[in-house]
Amino acid sequence: MSHPRLPQTPAWWFDGSTPPLWARALAPLYAGAVALRRAAYRRGLLRSRRAGVPVVVVGNLVAGGSGKTPLVLAVVDRLRGAGWTPGVASRGHGRRDASTPRWVEAGMDASLCGDEPLLIAHASGAPVRVDRDRAAAASALAAAGCDIVVCDDGLQHYRLARDVEIEVQDARRRYGNGLLLPAGPLREPLERAADCTLRVLNLGVAGNDADASCADEWPMRLGVGALRPLAGGRSLPLAAFAGQRVHAVAGIGEPERFFSMLRDAGIGVVPHAFPDHHAYAPADFEFGSQLPVLMTEKDAVKCAAFARPGWHAVPVAARLPEPFWQALLGRLPTRVAEAPR
Repeated sequence: MSHPRLPQTPAWWFDGSTPPLWARALAPLYAGAVALRRAAYRRGLLRSRRAGVPVVVVGNLVAGGSGKTPLVLAVVDRLRGAGWTPGVASRGHGRRDASTPRWVEAGMDASLCGDEPLLIAHASGAPVRVDRDRAAAASALAAAGCDIVVCDDGLQHYRLARDVEIEVQDARRRYGNGLLLPAGPLREPLERAADCTLRVLNLGVAGNDADASCADEWPMRLGVGALRPLAGGRSLPLAAFAGQRVHAVAGIGEPERFFSMLRDAGIGVVPHAFPDHHAYAPADFEFGSQLPVLMTEKDAVKCAAFARPGWHAVPVAARLPEPFWQALLGRLPTRVAEAPR
């Protein structure tokens, strides 16, 4: 299902202001379309398709970034450690020629596959398939030998049958004003969250004491790894930039989350926020000074071809309590020796 596309996250979604009249007028139409579509799947008028292997969907109810990609990477790593052979299905938002399914390879041009799938392929080494029909992507992964599929986003892609749904929510923004698109950030009504198998609350960088969680939410914190120089060289800890001013680049759902993380590390931030899934060009980095440049990994995979010395990717890794992983693995079917072909 497609969602209304807006040029950037509207302020009224999260700042308590009243949405404009046009947004309030469109929200009931969107709500009706969502309700009709869900009813069609419940009554069998539209049918979900099974991939032949277990499917874990990682998604959110809120449009924009919530921390799905670090969690997808963590889930892939944990499944692999438990003996599974995971693959990742994704739509590949922002890619050129979105109607063409593709296998994603590390080093591929992000315009062909999307930045998040490219990052996942680079960081995990797992097979990644992009297809706007995620059920077809999951079937392709199963045919290629994966015995479990992790779907990056796709909570609302009911065509793909799933065994586990994980909802990810940003602890600071939560559900915003609680209204449906475009009046608010919700893709589906709030009660949809109760249907999810597991609910994860992204608290940000480890040590962040944001509103911890409710009884039915698992806390996720993000740990910062060694910064990777895009033009080659020695990796550095984030602390190496403490007390310095840097150009901070973020083209993600919520750039301020990245900027705040750097400020909390004692770094002087000159912020440069770009639209989510922005296609970077060298001219975007003409900042007028030669300060170091720190950027998210999602941005870095699109800038490697023209990276300059002093540019670094800031990797983050999801950290969740051990009982979360036990709960996830406990909800999966008994692992089979080989995926059906």
